[in-house]
Amino acid sequence: MAGRYESWFLSARDAEPGRPPRGLWIRHTRHRPAGGQSGTAALWCTLFEPGVGGPAAVKQSVSEFQAGFAAGPELFRGEAQAEERAALWDLHVAGGGAPLRHLRPGALYRAPLPRTKLEAPVPDGIASGQLQIDGRLLEVVGWRATVGHNWGSEHAERWVWLHAAGFEDEPEAWLELALGRVRIGAATLPWVANGAVSLGGERLRLGGLGHVPGVRVVAAPGRLEAIVPGMRANIRVAVQADIDQLVGFRFGGVGADPVTGEREVLHAGLAEVRLGVRRPGRTAAELYTAAGGALELGGRDFTHGVPLQPYADP
Repeated sequence: MAGRYESWFLSARDAEPGRPPRGLWIRHTRHRPAGGQSGTAALWCTLFEPGVGGPAAVKQSVSEFQAGFAAGPELFRGEAQAEERAALWDLHVAGGGAPLRHLRPGALYRAPLPRTKLEAPVPDGIASGQLQIDGRLLEVVGWRATVGHNWGSEHAERWVWLHAAGFEDEPEAWLELALGRVRIGAATLPWVANGAVSLGGERLRLGGLGHVPGVRVVAAPGRLEAIVPGMRANIRVAVQADIDQLVGFRFGGVGADPVTGEREVLHAGLAEVRLGVRRPGRTAAELYTAAGGALELGGRDFTHGVPLQPYADP
């Protein structure tokens, strides 16, 4: 049996003008090693509060989730303790509209490639509840949120994930975008984009295999510039986050990702996003949010000196 993994994650932000921005990233992951051996699980939690300091992060690896822990479209409940840090969360998610399945065509969810499948069961929702981190209780009330779900047998060689909402002139708009490069043998394929932008109540699909040649990506820690075409809209997006507000984790390796080994991931929970949307026959839309974006960069060489958290998979 091939090794497998599955993750559910919650990204939420309190970025209302006039209030200090705060962001939250929670992830529940299961690993099943190759050969049918006993699997493991991991719980991640990071709180972003620029006015307080750098991100507060904890990750705990366990043999199995405790009874009562949950991760899904409506509820995230769990706790993690490691390296003298501790977090406990009980968060409910409401709203969100129809789920978004990124990959196009849909047959890719049944195909061998890509080896990572992903979807957003809640592309745009509201998170409320409680978070306790290092003994401090935080009330989460009406934070803009998204819930993601991914699974597979191998992580992409490089990837970028971006979610943005809370734009100043278009408060109901949102962007959900995944960019990835897959390795086949010794070759790394070009960037492939999948996702959607919602504008004026209309959901516009982005990327897909038919638009690979038009995708342009420049990604570095805390920064993304990308051009992504779609059937009814093209976007240009620029994202910026302070380096001292990035959190970095190492994960994978033997058991979790037996084919290609470890990966490193950098996550910014409160990123500045400038988004341009071009639609044929329509006036171009220019959207901006100062802290309403979440940006994730993953692969083997994205850290570029950003310190990694002292947590590893067993």
